[in-house]
Amino acid sequence: MAVNNKIQGLYDPRNEHDACGIGAVVNISGKRDHSIIEYARETLLNLHHRGAAGADEITGDGAGILLQIPHELFAAETGSLGLPEPGRYGVGMIFWPTDDEVKACCESILQEAIGYYGMKVLGWRPVPVSNDCLGEIALKAEPAISQVFVGGPDVGEAEFERKLYLARKRAEKLATDQLGDEGEDFYVCSLSCRTICYKGMFMAWQLFAYYPDLTNKLVKSALAIVHQRYSTNTFPNWQLAQPFRCIAHNGEINTLSGNRNW
Repeated sequence: MAVNNKIQGLYDPRNEHDACGIGAVVNISGKRDHSIIEYARETLLNLHHRGAAGADEITGDGAGILLQIPHELFAAETGSLGLPEPGRYGVGMIFWPTDDEVKACCESILQEAIGYYGMKVLGWRPVPVSNDCLGEIALKAEPAISQVFVGGPDVGEAEFERKLYLARKRAEKLATDQLGDEGEDFYVCSLSCRTICYKGMFMAWQLFAYYPDLTNKLVKSALAIVHQRYSTNTFPNWQLAQPFRCIAHNGEINTLSGNRNW
């Protein structure tokens, strides 16, 4: 069958190309509910065809979800910490090196960076995972994963968010300066008093299979952003899967349009 490559009305053949899948689900009233997470899961699964798999047909090139901090879950899981009210503490989602000695150094660096900006570490939580869903390639690169809970100074939410951002940047810089290549596997997926990011080197269906948190009814949010398919200019890996800390983007925008503009 012949392919029509001519522009007709609103149709432009330049839009006919594969691209990663991005989805957003929002309750415009701002009410948090687990149904938003379930809708996001359905959206992500419907974007499965936008992803890519390795030769083993089970190693995905990246999938993730960005949502509001699920306070009810964290309060239940970390009862002994006595978490403050929502917005009064931050949560970091951290990928760690698997070498215990290097991991300990990175933990110390992150704790120092948090203290540098007048905040304190309230505690840590190993993130429950089920890695039997992973392909061999993703499994070999799997990081250690945990969450850090950060108590903030008596400032507004916007200023607290700024301090968390600065602490993350300082920790990244110190890890590079002090550990060199050994610190490359230290990665802060998100560090915020508003949102958290769960992601990895997944196919669409593996995200919720890998992180049991996401199927817990206590995980409630008024918004969720999901992303399927790797979209940067290097090889897929755990760290560069999307969403990023605030957004998800379509790499085709950069590559195709950018090259044409050049």
